[in-house]
Amino acid sequence: MKQSWTVTVTPVLTALVVLSLLFGCTYVSVETRKYLAVPSYPPTNPTAVQILRSEPTTQHERIGEISLEPQGNPTIQEMEAKLRETAANMGADAAVIVADTTRLMGSYVSGPWWGRQVSPVYGRVIVAVAIKYIQ
Repeated sequence: MKQSWTVTVTPVLTALVVLSLLFGCTYVSVETRKYLAVPSYPPTNPTAVQILRSEPTTQHERIGEISLEPQGNPTIQEMEAKLRETAANMGADAAVIVADTTRLMGSYVSGPWWGRQVSPVYGRVIVAVAIKYIQ
């Protein structure tokens, strides 16, 4: 008996839809800005990168900024892992969180042409300064 292709494709498509709903709803967008006149450092180990809430008292050099824009509802662990990974790629020993705010990200227009309504779109932005300790 010949099987229909829909019998084999339907479970695969169902699994893909379920996985995309589970994992596609959260994402953390990252943007980095290296400071001018700062030397480049080799990448560090992400597990060794500290996440600080205030500037450390030990001597350090600021090497750049990291901006995180979480989409959906990622966990704190996911956001911290992304911050550690990005700071490590910059060669940082620590990342100091300087802002955790909600900003106006844009807007969208809805409604008919004679009665348009503009609605703002807000998003969370976390800004951290990547630092390198001076030995």
